Amino acid sequence: MSASPGTLRIVFDFGGVLFNWQPVALVRRYLPRHATDASAVDGLVAGVFQGFGGDWAQFDRGVLDAPELVRRIVARTGLPGDDVAALVDGVPPSLTPKPDSVDMLLRLSATGVPLHFLSNMPLPYAEHLDRTHPELMRHFASGLYSWRARLIKPEAALYELASRHFDAAADRLVLLDDMSANVEAAHACGWKALRFTDARSCERALRANGWWPE
Repeated sequence: MSASPGTLRIVFDFGGVLFNWQPVALVRRYLPRHATDASAVDGLVAGVFQGFGGDWAQFDRGVLDAPELVRRIVARTGLPGDDVAALVDGVPPSLTPKPDSVDMLLRLSATGVPLHFLSNMPLPYAEHLDRTHPELMRHFASGLYSWRARLIKPEAALYELASRHFDAAADRLVLLDDMSANVEAAHACGWKALRFTDARSCERALRANGWWPE
């Protein structure tokens, strides 16, 4: 039996919430000759990921494939192509589940509250998560990846599409996301939302707001 549109639903972001997302660790691992100190690491993170705007956002949006992303990063930064390609290819295995978040997911699932996901995620990374973590994916009633929607957070159109996709009124959706801009955009679209920092604080906030089913 499907939930009614008026049922409260919890919507998980993936990178940084349910799965580890560590750009600093990625540049240190795959660009060690260039990551010589903290300042250099910061510059590499900014140059490669562009604050998750620019080319990386187009990758998330599904309009840029991995080889073209690599080509653009190399052209923009002057970094070696093989190293950049290794970094881009190395992201999926680095998206490991966060144990405390998994525990929270399982306990929320056990309450019967409908769970969904809304993630800025390009096709190859999304396919990796779907393929390697079916034991987690089965707890979600549905989900929406940015590559499929051709939209990314914090664009209002994605929240509107997600509300329809989840068959839920905006004010019945509670987004858990680690990015402030995404949380603010969710609020602007009528959603409930929490800035995720860690699972313990998130659960405490869900309970304090009366959004954790008892």
